[in-house]
Amino acid sequence: MSSGRPASHPCVAAYEENLIRIAGPLGPADVPHLSERVAASRHGPDGGDVICDVSAVTTADLATVDAIARLHLAARRAGGRIRLRNPTPALLALLGLVGLVELLGLVVEMEGHAEEREPPGRVQETVEAGDPAL
Repeated sequence: MSSGRPASHPCVAAYEENLIRIAGPLGPADVPHLSERVAASRHGPDGGDVICDVSAVTTADLATVDAIARLHLAARRAGGRIRLRNPTPALLALLGLVGLVELLGLVVEMEGHAEEREPPGRVQETVEAGDPAL
C-alpha cells in the first residue's frame, strides 16, 4: 500500500528526491517554500546537486532571476548547488545578461535539444576520402 503524493505548493508541480519541477510565474512569495524544498532535497538520501526543472516557468523577469538566485543561495547554505534544467531561451538569456550564470556558476542542462550546428545524437557524419585518421 502506498501513500499519496504530499500536497505541494502551486509553483511546484511534482518532485523526486533531488528534482524540483517549478511552474508558473515566480515571485517573492514563492521563495521561502521553494528554498525549503531545495534544502530538503539537498539533505535527502541522494544528497548531491538539486535539479530545478524550470521548463514550465512562464515569465523571464527580474523577480524570476531573484528567486533563482535565492534558491542557489539556499542550496549553497545546505552544502550543494542547483542545476537548472530546460530554461526557456528568454530566461537563459536574462540569467546570462545579469551575470548569474557566470557569477554563481549555475549549471544549465538542456534536454532534448541538439546544440547549434551539432547533429542530433546517434547521427554519424560522413567521412571524406582525404580525411586523416584520428
